[in-house]
Amino acid sequence: MRKIIHIDMDAFYASIEQRDHEEFRGKPLAVGFAGERGVVAAASYEARKFGIYSAMSSKQALQRCPNLIFTPARFEVYRSISRQIRDIFFQYTDLVEPLSLDEAFLDVTSNFKNMKFAMDIAKEIKDKIFMETDLTASAGVSFNKFLAKIASDYNKPNGLFIITPQKAEKFVEKLKIEDFFGIGKKTAEKMHQIGINTGWDLKQKTEDELIELFGKHGKIYYLNSRAQDYREVNPNRIRKSVGSENTFMEDTNSLPKLYLELETVSRDVIKRMNKNSFKGRIVTLKIKYADFKVISRSKTYPTIISGYTALYKSALELLHLVDLNKKVRLIGLSIKSSDTESEIEINKNYQLKIPFNEF
Repeated sequence: MRKIIHIDMDAFYASIEQRDHEEFRGKPLAVGFAGERGVVAAASYEARKFGIYSAMSSKQALQRCPNLIFTPARFEVYRSISRQIRDIFFQYTDLVEPLSLDEAFLDVTSNFKNMKFAMDIAKEIKDKIFMETDLTASAGVSFNKFLAKIASDYNKPNGLFIITPQKAEKFVEKLKIEDFFGIGKKTAEKMHQIGINTGWDLKQKTEDELIELFGKHGKIYYLNSRAQDYREVNPNRIRKSVGSENTFMEDTNSLPKLYLELETVSRDVIKRMNKNSFKGRIVTLKIKYADFKVISRSKTYPTIISGYTALYKSALELLHLVDLNKKVRLIGLSIKSSDTESEIEINKNYQLKIPFNEF
């Protein structure tokens, strides 16, 4: 019987900047670079009202909100505050799985304070985060990671939402497919084309049908549509990929320039691999064209790639599979460990029986 909390900081980077700079408070703010080639790294809630979001070009963001304020990122500050928040988590459980600097799963089924209700733990954690950092967080509480993640996003900002076992399936049935954790824009579009718009629609498909349509992810969608997710909170989360990308000062489709940029990105990826003692054999090249269309090309190699020469050679192979009649704005490269069924930890015999009053 699991009690899972997902904590998600509210507009983390932007909120820190507004906390530390009084002149930014209550105003549309973007963390990033305002120049012609700039990109929004994070947006405050005031900026989001204008349709501004992370990864949007700064030029487009300023078109939507001419009064948008830009401030440079301070990642050392963000990392320091993230560690401070994580220390709060460890006051309750050692089963903490960070997903990024600003969010994490906690398994509080057994907890250091012997608190009975997960919702009380979530509220106490939110209060402590605010007292110690002057920042707000949203929390989702449920009996698995999929539902806890959805719940934390359900009542933002500064929200607390609980999905109990008794209400879970009905909740998921009414959920828009875009709001499913793990279903991106392209997958949602594909689902809409075949008449899948809600959790109920998804639930009408058999497991075999979904696997045929979406590959291994079909198995996950089948379980999630039934409010099931058997993954455990993993405090020793294994890194699955390492990557790097670079936005050019000027768009180009010159092969010599692209080769040079790819060489730089490849060296950066190898540097990160060495730092993390990482090895992989699935190489993916990402290209963003001048019109902001993004494509990728991947190849799985039979042996592990661990050195610069092998990585750069594979990156060149992938580059030659790309249409270079259009100019390129960004080039990225990543390497991933092999896909295995262990990534989808499924135990169909696992039963959840948690009374309503246990949350």
